[in-house]
Amino acid sequence: MSAALALLQQRHSVPSRQLGEPAPDEAALHALLEAAIRVPDHGKLVPFRLIRMQDDAKLRFGERLAAIAIRNQPDLSEAKQEKERLRYTFAPLVLVVVARIDCASKVPEIEQKLCAGNVAYNILLGAYALGYGAQWLTGWAAYDREVAAILGLAENEHVVGFIHLGTPQIEVPDRDRPALAGLLATWAP
Repeated sequence: MSAALALLQQRHSVPSRQLGEPAPDEAALHALLEAAIRVPDHGKLVPFRLIRMQDDAKLRFGERLAAIAIRNQPDLSEAKQEKERLRYTFAPLVLVVVARIDCASKVPEIEQKLCAGNVAYNILLGAYALGYGAQWLTGWAAYDREVAAILGLAENEHVVGFIHLGTPQIEVPDRDRPALAGLLATWAP
């Protein structure tokens, strides 16, 4: 089996709470992102972009999200408020993958979103290949227009995911995977 296929068969997510320093340095991050953006892109629209969050910015972002959550749910418990506030602080680096939808394009919106999703998945694969851990998370913040405004997203932009990156702090067991036999069918006319 090739090393590339073995990598695909071994990749797994590492919970963001289990990701610590170091994050990829600038050279490794640049190489990772150069590889990540090599995705199928019907129409060459480049329907994605990336936002980096590091250091204190992750806490400030969480504080703003906690304020939104409290405003939307005034009875939100202290524990849940703290969870919202600290959600982005565990991994040393968080990359926000953003889909940029060109509504005037003949390329269907779903294809544009899938292109951005492939960027997110390539970041996961690349991080694993470089010896880092990563987790792709969404949650309510990925779908909230007020959060989109905080991130500076245009009306045609949407968060595909928050990719938490760092070094695994524990050995994470792989989860059960579905059996291929139940997923593959052969079509015949």
